[in-house]
Amino acid sequence: MRAIIRTGGKQYLVSPGTKLKVEKVPQATGDSVVFEEVLLVVDEKKVSLGRPLVSGATVLARVLTQAKRPKQVVFKMRPKKRYRVKRGHRQPYTEVEITAIEQK
Repeated sequence: MRAIIRTGGKQYLVSPGTKLKVEKVPQATGDSVVFEEVLLVVDEKKVSLGRPLVSGATVLARVLTQAKRPKQVVFKMRPKKRYRVKRGHRQPYTEVEITAIEQK
């Protein structure tokens, strides 16, 4: 069984056992997360396509870690004006493992 979920403005193709790095969710490490924005569910025999969401479908996951991605350097410069600004940004993320896909 596979599904397409939407979280953090992005879409992910998942199946039980899949590990993902998604935008930060507020749960702590070891807690469970329920993704309710399910766009598509593919079973062995049928395909359920949502318009826009599949009603009654949820994806259950377990939080593995809360961390930050590698630093992205943001450098601004205006030539001939002595203007230089160097900043960095580290985006927080949550690593989750999909445990089950449920459809009513």
